[in-house]
Amino acid sequence: MCKIPRPEHPNPQWERKNWKNLNGTWAFEIDTAATGEERGLVEAETLSGTINVPFCPEAPLSGVGHKDFMDCVWYKKTLTFTEADLAGNRVLFHIGACDYRTKVWVNGQLAGEHTGGYTPIDLDITAFLTAGDNLVTVAAYDNIRSFKQPGGKQSARYASYRCYYTRTTGIWQTVWYEIVPESYIKYARITPDAENASVSIDAELVGCGDLSAEVYYEGRLVGTAAKKNRSVTGQLEVALSETHLWELGAGRLYDLVLKFGKDEVKSYFGLRSIELKDGKFYLNGKSVFQRLVLDQGYYPQGITTAPTEEDLIRDIQCGLDAGFNGARMHQKVFEPRYIYHADRLGYMVWGEYGSWSMDITELDAVAIFLPEWLESVRRDYNHPALITWCPFNETWDTTNHFPESQGKEQNNDVIRIVYEQTKLLDPTRPCVDTSGNYHVKTDIYDVHDYEQNPEVFKDNYDKLVTENELWDRHHFRWRFNGRTHGVRQTWKGEPVHVSEYGGIGFQLENNDYTSGRKTAWSYGKATGSYEEFYARYEGLTVAMLNNPRIFGFCYTQLTDVEQEKNGLFEYETRKPKFDMSIISEINKRKAAVEE
Repeated sequence: MCKIPRPEHPNPQWERKNWKNLNGTWAFEIDTAATGEERGLVEAETLSGTINVPFCPEAPLSGVGHKDFMDCVWYKKTLTFTEADLAGNRVLFHIGACDYRTKVWVNGQLAGEHTGGYTPIDLDITAFLTAGDNLVTVAAYDNIRSFKQPGGKQSARYASYRCYYTRTTGIWQTVWYEIVPESYIKYARITPDAENASVSIDAELVGCGDLSAEVYYEGRLVGTAAKKNRSVTGQLEVALSETHLWELGAGRLYDLVLKFGKDEVKSYFGLRSIELKDGKFYLNGKSVFQRLVLDQGYYPQGITTAPTEEDLIRDIQCGLDAGFNGARMHQKVFEPRYIYHADRLGYMVWGEYGSWSMDITELDAVAIFLPEWLESVRRDYNHPALITWCPFNETWDTTNHFPESQGKEQNNDVIRIVYEQTKLLDPTRPCVDTSGNYHVKTDIYDVHDYEQNPEVFKDNYDKLVTENELWDRHHFRWRFNGRTHGVRQTWKGEPVHVSEYGGIGFQLENNDYTSGRKTAWSYGKATGSYEEFYARYEGLTVAMLNNPRIFGFCYTQLTDVEQEKNGLFEYETRKPKFDMSIISEINKRKAAVEE
């Protein structure tokens, strides 16, 4: 039997015993003009080719490796169920993520649709199944050049360029199904209370039954709660007999077992508190400096999909080896398995979204953006490692991507509404409205600054201390198409984070990773020696660690990605490009806010 790719359960926070991984070979066809429904591909028994799921057709590991634009792609697979499987049970079909607009048919009948390329597709397909073979058909429609859908770092040109990379079309996360009882737990919101050594559970339920929770720590039962005959929703408060805090470098996760009638789900949580106060970030009541690194989550063979679970762990370990205590999961919604390992290893992350490639100059962008963003907040709410939400990144008014929007500013109401809805759904975490620019309403005032001269960089941010003034290159008036715009954003005393800096290029004459130097891209003038790189890295980084008005930074970036050559590690091998003991020593210096 062939080994299927990514065989592990895709979501350790929501795991049942009776599940089946559907990764591996599927029938596949590229539908360039998106005419497949008209041509009868729904009813067809098979397709013209095959693909290795969960890798997108652009990825070498998919076995397809098609890099040009695809307006639509089709998948088919036969699933077999026994009468015992279906008797008194429900079958829940899941796709971890599929870019962008997805339709699913079972035995030729439309079972459901989903819009969004980053969040799960969850369908109850029971009504469409019979005992024996059942044909599942999936179509994914994708048009990154419409600029009416979020695309993150996907290139809108034929090839990748600068900080835009190979596209992702169709399925790119694990596909699986679960067999559950007629009454089952649909979702649970898990909120820890470190100060009172307890955890609250808000469950969404289908059917009727008794709801209970059991909490274990290293195999020891440390708390229980139960309620009789719940339906639709159920709330439990579990007091914990042992307190073990989630901290940096130490996940100390509690295991959680939820039961509802005959249904049983395994989950986990971390006991910790976070707070922004007096310009600082507090973890469990202690001021912590956020030493973050920008992680794009790209892989040469899998594109946006890690080839193996070990690749996810390795990326976190690379960050830890370099002295970082967390990462910005940048411009995509990372798979739950990555965040699980961040939870387990005590590695902080910002939860982001692939907001780029979308025009937000009109208010109707809210209808496109908000539903899937809130789905991602709901999906990842329970992760203790996730300490900040960040829906948008650098919301430039106009770029060459949006010719129809030339001269138009971002619609501030789009940014404000998304921020406010995020806080309504999750008031427990800070939210950055749009990282870097242009801020409208935010809990953290973060800036992006790729100044390469450490002395200039330090002098700019020292003004926070000496003049109570934040250096912000996006504060100034903006002149475009002969029209002068007013002040775009103003610091009002919010906690300050330099959430992108560095991006230092590195070019030696005879090293492998700069052999493509004519097309390689980084920020500013590249360094030409190890000594020059270390000096620049130290100067920029220490300027923030020594500043008592800055509570965190995020270095650009963890690895090279395709033509963007400013990573600390190589793209293909994840080998360090520099002496990580030197980088780690710089990053781990005590910060002024930690005094």
